[in-house]
Parts: sequence; C-alpha cells; structure tokens
Amino acid sequence: MKKLFSLLIISLFWFSANAQNTAEISAESTLPTVQNNSDKPQDYNPEDLPWHARRFKFNAGVFFPTNNTQVKVGSNNGNGGDMIDFEKDLGFNKTSTSFAGSFEWRISRRSRLGTEFFYLKRTSTKTLEKDIEFGDNTYHVNTTISAFQDSQIARIYYGYAFISKPKYEIGALIGAHVLFGDVGLRVVGETQQAEFKDNFDFTAPLPDLGLWGEFVLAQRWGLYVNTNYFALKINDIDGRILSYNISVLYNVYKNLSLTAGYTGLNIRVDVEKERLNGFFKWGYNGPTLTATYSFGNHVKLYKH
Repeated sequence: MKKLFSLLIISLFWFSANAQNTAEISAESTLPTVQNNSDKPQDYNPEDLPWHARRFKFNAGVFFPTNNTQVKVGSNNGNGGDMIDFEKDLGFNKTSTSFAGSFEWRISRRSRLGTEFFYLKRTSTKTLEKDIEFGDNTYHVNTTISAFQDSQIARIYYGYAFISKPKYEIGALIGAHVLFGDVGLRVVGETQQAEFKDNFDFTAPLPDLGLWGEFVLAQRWGLYVNTNYFALKINDIDGRILSYNISVLYNVYKNLSLTAGYTGLNIRVDVEKERLNGFFKWGYNGPTLTATYSFGNHVKLYKH
C-alpha cells in the first residue's frame, strides 16, 4: 500500500509538470507576443480558483491504516479480564483498507461547519497460544477462535479562522468524535451446545479541540493541516483522543481535485456497563487518497 501511495504522489507531480510544459509549448505556438513576459510567474487571484474558498466541499476516498489495538473486557462480578493485543494475540493484520468521507459548509468568511465519517471492520481466526479471559468466559490455549472488530467514527466540528487571507487561513476547531465500537471472540465446538462467545459494544462521545491551517501553494496546489486533542470523563465513559492530518490537494479539472494525505488517530476509552467493563485502546495511521469536489459561490476573503 505504501508503494501504491508513493506512486500516486509521483504521478501527481508528473502530471502537473507535464501539463505546465504543454501549456508553455501551446503559448509559444499561438501567442508569440507573450514570449517577452514568459520569464515572469503567472499571476492569479486566489479567490477565483475553482477549488479554493467555495461554499461547500465534499470528500470521499480510501484510507490505508496501520492498526494497533488493545482490548480488555471483564465482568463486574470480579473477573477483570486479560489485556489482549489484537494484532499479536488474535492474529489481526496490522494493515487494512477502509472508506472515509467528509462534508464541509463554509458558513461565512471565518466560520465553517463540517462532518466526517470513517468505517473499519476487521476479522481474524487464530489458534490461541495462551489462555485469555474475555467477558464471561476463558478461552484456553490451543483453542481456535474467531474474532472481530467493528468500528465506526462520526465527527462533527465547528471551525473559526482567526487569520483569514486570500492565500492562507489559520484557525481553531471545536467538535466531537463519536466512536461506535464492537469487539468480540467466539469459539465453536463440535456441537451447538459447545459454542460460546462474548462481545462488548459501546458508544463513546469524545469532544476535541484543535488547530488547522489551509494554504494556497500554487494555482493548482493546496495544503491542509490539522491536529486535535482532548481528554474527558462523562458518566461511565473515560476517554482520550489525539488526531492529526496533513494533505496535499491537486486541482485536476475545474471543481474536481485529488487529495493525498497522511492521517493518524489515537483513542483510549474506559467504559463501564451494567454487566461488563471494558478498556479499548486503538491507534491507527496511514496514507489517504480522496476525491474532492468543491461547489457553491466563493466566500469573500480580504487581504487586510
């Protein structure tokens, strides 16, 4: 996946350079009077760029995360459960492929409202190399078990640009990641009566605060960065979240752009339910490749 991601980045740079060379050749052939100014950089108005400062923006694409997951689920009757490394103890692949999407509405020059969605489902089958206590049951060594992790993250945020210029904006974010998680183990015997399983599902709303920056690098190129962090205990949920993202945009044609980036998220959640209590620590990071469509009228930006 990393090789594929690198190839896509190189392709974008090659496409940009080739398009520029083609444009220069065309200009020399059809507009010889412009040759006297060919050594001057092409001027443009950032507010007229089809991909920049539009009222609405929609992103959809793929994410190739490398995962690191630890889970501990015990019962409230005294069974504390064992800390399980999903990749090491249960045979989950560290790398995976998932879908991610987002939508943003520029309410005004400085204000924006957005939402994001991320989905990941993983499964594995493994013959245990040690005894594992999970939920109400003990899964013994040399037992073949199937396991799953089903995670969905929905996010909503409000952003305010305290610096808003035609070529760059810097601001603050406030929002919340809502994690919908479900993890489980199952072993199947020779008869239906011998089958037993445990799962632990939860919903954890995790507020976050952050900073972001958006920059016009060239007529077709843009850069976006952001980072978010927060730790809070709400009733029976104690959570911490840290996320970051850096992405480079290339405008392919009119309102359509391609965005290549690198995203990371680290979540730690302690949840106590009526019968079970659980600890969930999940971190992922990896490259993303998305298509970006910007539309609506341009938001007015000021130089001063």
